[in-house]
Amino acid sequence: MPPRRSLRGANSVATTPAKRSAPSTPGTNDSRSARKTSSPKKSKYFHTEESMAKDDDADVTSEPEEIDASSSDGEASGYEDEDASASELSEEVEEEEDAEEYDSEESERPRKKQKRAPNSAAKLTGNAQSGKPVKGQELWRPDVKTGLGPGTQVIIDKPKARLPGKVPYKDETIHPHTMLFLQELAENNDREWLKMHDPNYRQALNDSNSFFEALQTKIVEVDETIPELPLKDVIFRIYRDVRFSKDQTPYKTHFSVAWSRTGRKGPFAAYYCQIKPDGGTFIGGGLWAPEACAIAALRQDIDKKSMNLKNVLLGETLRKEFFGGIKKDEKLVVKAFTDHNKANALKSKPRDYPGDHKDIQLLRLRNFTIGRKLKDEEVVGDGGIDRIAEVIAALVPFVTYLNSIVMPDAPLQYSSDSDDDDDNDDPDNPDGEEAEADASEEEEEEEHEE
Repeated sequence: MPPRRSLRGANSVATTPAKRSAPSTPGTNDSRSARKTSSPKKSKYFHTEESMAKDDDADVTSEPEEIDASSSDGEASGYEDEDASASELSEEVEEEEDAEEYDSEESERPRKKQKRAPNSAAKLTGNAQSGKPVKGQELWRPDVKTGLGPGTQVIIDKPKARLPGKVPYKDETIHPHTMLFLQELAENNDREWLKMHDPNYRQALNDSNSFFEALQTKIVEVDETIPELPLKDVIFRIYRDVRFSKDQTPYKTHFSVAWSRTGRKGPFAAYYCQIKPDGGTFIGGGLWAPEACAIAALRQDIDKKSMNLKNVLLGETLRKEFFGGIKKDEKLVVKAFTDHNKANALKSKPRDYPGDHKDIQLLRLRNFTIGRKLKDEEVVGDGGIDRIAEVIAALVPFVTYLNSIVMPDAPLQYSSDSDDDDDNDDPDNPDGEEAEADASEEEEEEEHEE
């Protein structure tokens, strides 16, 4: 609180300076700006007759604007009211400046945009501006006319499979309608199309499955190592894996199956059959993209005894079916075999083998397969199953050789240049069963002596 001023004598006339008006600031109330200042009235105890007369003269000459300043008890109080009113004005000015600064800070803050609520009508009818309807609501978007009056009932017939025609369906044959369906699927490889032609798909799938079951019986006859497995363990699904493929078509355009000792999967060499129209039927066998340990075992066998593989490739039936009937020449069959598997072969020599190896072409391979295509006339009809079984029978020596190297039933022993014979020449007793029999007889004699 500011100190009080000294009081003058009773005869002197007390003049008070006019109060300064508060500076006008933006945002202040009109009532505050309209407030007027005036000198407070002096207490009645300080007035005398002479001072009253002088006050009257002073009022005539100068008439300052008056304002009522009330104290806490309702009475005027001289200079104390002047100091109190001045302090109140200063506090009000400070409050107004603080409020002004607060308003400026709020105005500088970025305002957040309010999100609009989604339009439910746009969800149902689609985006009217873009013209793209929502899936499943195409028939209900605006400006679509069906040409039907109100109350008209529309009945859509359920799709049915094609009639077999003159050629009946058999378990041992591929029906012509199966080839026709695969042709249509190649032209319309789309989910919506397949959904509308599901009966034809089911009919073609059942026809191919029954044919593969009949073909499995013939394969088991020519290769006793192939067990009779359930159909689900040997057939491939029609759905494609498009996760890492540039071709995003959802379905394969063929039916395929593979037989090995463990079905379509596993480390063993397998027989492969693919039914496809327009000459796309493929019959083959071998090891496609085997593991590193399998490739290492095959390279080791080729390095030490390459004639094991070459003798298989020189077979008459194999050359006739898969190499175009070429002559029985080692270089010709090796070239034909390496050309068939050159897609992912090494460009240079493999590790741990010299570049000038005599069988470097075979050592570079990473696939060991043989295959050929068949015409539709060879597949469709009554003689199709016998023709495919004949081609697969030519692959039996090749598949047997690969399995003997990759997953041998017994460890292979390579012959050496020396004439030393093994102690155990019995192939049925590779682990020395005679020694175990002698040991068991000695134990029985000891027990008998005790």
